[in-house]
Amino acid sequence: MMYEICTDTDPGMIRDNNEDAVTVDEMTGLCILADGMGGYNAGEVASGMACAFIKSEMSRWLSEAGKNANGKEVKRALEICVQNANHSIFNAANSNPQYSGMGTTLVVGVFQSERLVLGHIGDSRCYRLRGSDFQQITKDHSLLQEQMDAGLLTPEQALTSSNKNLVTRALGVEDAVMLDVTEHRVEEGDLYVMCSDGLSDMVRDTALADIVLGPMTLAQKARQLIAAANENGGRDNISVVLTHAKQVAAKRGLLSRMMGK
Repeated sequence: MMYEICTDTDPGMIRDNNEDAVTVDEMTGLCILADGMGGYNAGEVASGMACAFIKSEMSRWLSEAGKNANGKEVKRALEICVQNANHSIFNAANSNPQYSGMGTTLVVGVFQSERLVLGHIGDSRCYRLRGSDFQQITKDHSLLQEQMDAGLLTPEQALTSSNKNLVTRALGVEDAVMLDVTEHRVEEGDLYVMCSDGLSDMVRDTALADIVLGPMTLAQKARQLIAAANENGGRDNISVVLTHAKQVAAKRGLLSRMMGK
């Protein structure tokens, strides 16, 4: 399996600065998206630190040991890298008054062969398009999600709730954080959409599905997703990472090529 990856980010229609950060390492199949929070520019610092730290450590591990690693080993390495990033952000926030209280949500994926190891913290999401089936494969760490789980809100009521942006878990806010990690089998043609809540809060899942199902390039789909969020108000920064799984064609032998087979 080979992967085509495209990223895009936009400050939105309201905010002057962009506290989202995205980064990928196509050589190792590593994709990272973070949505920072905190006063002044602290959100930018937290999300930037998360992406830089996790990319540096995880890419190195994947390059050296991860090619032959099983899912459990990749999961453990990811957990360690995220905990190290958490300590770094937490210590920076506690040693610099201007960064006090900063933190970030996170969604990170490792695409290897026919496997995705996916981790997330907070309400940044990952969706999967398989055929015509589009579904969210992460579960938000948010007050809104807890209210829905408890039966206090229906999904329809949640769309207009005032509690959309209250996360119950974030990277760098406490000295330890729990990363939810899941493993998924990747199939040929799958398209994975990682995004900050600046997209998912502004565009309903059905509209997201319509865009990613369209006959466009990945870059065009990324721009269309951001445009849709801005058209609906663009109240937050908007970031996406699109990853498309394609089957690698088997190499043909010399005789087969000569015979046109």
